[in-house]
Amino acid sequence: MKNIHCLLFLLIAITVQAQPARFKEKKEQIRALKTAYISTALSLTTEESVKFWPLYNAFEDKQRDIKLDKWKRYIDNTEGNLDELNTKEATALLTKMEMDEDLMYQNRKKFIQSLKEFLPAIKILKLKKAEDQFNQKLLQQFRNKKEH
Repeated sequence: MKNIHCLLFLLIAITVQAQPARFKEKKEQIRALKTAYISTALSLTTEESVKFWPLYNAFEDKQRDIKLDKWKRYIDNTEGNLDELNTKEATALLTKMEMDEDLMYQNRKKFIQSLKEFLPAIKILKLKKAEDQFNQKLLQQFRNKKEH
């Protein structure tokens, strides 16, 4: 298990240090590493895995799309400076951002409900923990890279 984690972290470090031109490849590598990390953490059976991964990938894709739409809208509305927005524009943008956050929450809630149909609650909790740990380790690798 320790060897798997060491290998995983080494691969993350290599991935994070890749050139910007290879962004899509890095993204795919990170996704593969995340898949391996989650698979190990959840110890999914073959039957669970067959049901889990299509749901998880669709969930992740939807979350990514919502985030991209949110940030695109934010950037489009704040091209210059936030101080240039009037109160009405700022309120409208904030309302849209809140709606996007709610949409992300509802998407996660629906995803968890789907998981409850075939996964025990403990594995759903382990999923959240594994996602958080993976993201923390990825962020730490990025920080370590910036320091050197």
